[in-house]
Amino acid sequence: MHLDTATALAAVRSRDARFDGWFVTAVRSTRIYCRPSCPATPPRADRIDFLPSAAAAVARGYRACKRCLPDATPGSPEWNVRDDLVARAMRLIADGVVEREGVEGLSQRLGYSSRQIERVVSEQLGAGPLALARSQRAQTARILIETTAMPFADVAFAAGFGSIRSMNDVVRTTFALTPTQLRARRSPLRAADPPAWHRIDLRLPMRLPFLPDNVFGHLAATGVPGVEEWRDGAYRRTVRLTYGAGIVALRPAPDHVATTVWLQDVRDLQTAVSRCRFLLDLDADPQAVDAALSADPRLRPLIAQAPGRRVPHTTDPVEMALRIVLGQQISTRAARTHAARLTTALGEPVSDPAGGLTGIFPTADVVAEASDDVLAMPETRKRTLRSLARALAEEQIDVSPGADWTVARERLLGVPGIGPWSVESIAMRALGDPDAFPGTDLAVRRTLERIGPPAEAWRPWRAYVTQHLWGMTDHETNQLPPMEAIA
Repeated sequence: MHLDTATALAAVRSRDARFDGWFVTAVRSTRIYCRPSCPATPPRADRIDFLPSAAAAVARGYRACKRCLPDATPGSPEWNVRDDLVARAMRLIADGVVEREGVEGLSQRLGYSSRQIERVVSEQLGAGPLALARSQRAQTARILIETTAMPFADVAFAAGFGSIRSMNDVVRTTFALTPTQLRARRSPLRAADPPAWHRIDLRLPMRLPFLPDNVFGHLAATGVPGVEEWRDGAYRRTVRLTYGAGIVALRPAPDHVATTVWLQDVRDLQTAVSRCRFLLDLDADPQAVDAALSADPRLRPLIAQAPGRRVPHTTDPVEMALRIVLGQQISTRAARTHAARLTTALGEPVSDPAGGLTGIFPTADVVAEASDDVLAMPETRKRTLRSLARALAEEQIDVSPGADWTVARERLLGVPGIGPWSVESIAMRALGDPDAFPGTDLAVRRTLERIGPPAEAWRPWRAYVTQHLWGMTDHETNQLPPMEAIA
């Protein structure tokens, strides 16, 4: 935690929701930990420990507050801003790498020893990777218990526990409630889903303000037919996950994003939620970003007019990298057509239980081997796309949540045919670098001609500046689609 005690205490006293996810308050007298904005009367300062994570609180014997549900807060914005070892580790842990591959798999992805990863993560988070993954496991179990009718044995398996007993122990320790008591708090429960899909409804919290127009507008306007659609006020898309296919529907609400997830295997829930949060940039701290950028008088009126803009990211960094190169020097409509053709020919078919989605975008290795008739485009772009796909498939270029942003940029620039616009666009949307800046973009250049050249003071938030500069145009990417639209 990079806050002094006085600032943290002031946040608790004022119930400042901006700090939810930055730290938790552990009350020694009650052995309960809360989010900073908990509505309960704050205890005396000498009874509070400020801890950097819920996992650290649980490891010290605290249980989650039943009023404020501190495990259900937005994640810390710190991990999406930083590019150091701990931040990269946290992004991979959130994506479920420890659950799937263990700490050894995490260390191999990051290129450090397990002991080094354990040490640096514990120093900053107050708990090691396994404890952090266990905390996420408990949250996944709680969601499944409260929102589905799944038997507890299936919940335990889906959440990553080895047995019902181990799930019961962790749930009771974390929430001071048994799984049966958790389920009793939510009624009535929906009937069991058809065997092909498991449906889960939940709310994704975020820090306010939240302007949905540009992020949902961009996703809808650039969506690949069959892979993405805007239907009944929600952005819907297919997702490739570890254990099977998924479909997500995301609908903006005043203080959250209403989310429905369809999964072929419920073990993918944690990863699906993490990728949805990244897609919509829900762990950002908009007040901090807007305050920093408002210091420039040229940006101040743009931010005052549209506070809380987010950067639209992706649920699949490899897919996004390929789509950006696929769309080089052509219109948005043409890029969508090319991507849809690729998906129809090479993607994984999907039967949508509630809409018109038909497939998952093909993997990099499949695109690398695509025939000329499928890649109906100029020869130079065809070579570039195949080269990038091959480099991604062979892991010569890493755009995963644990990628080193500097190294990724260098290797992307080494692919013939990929220039600064594509590199910065990939850095912004696939890697999630908040300082990515596609300054050669036509719309960005035109708006800079009106307001003046970029400033060094815009760092490290130039990806957000880009959203405001795009907002000065009348492009459909800036507009929330109508409720009834299907696209």
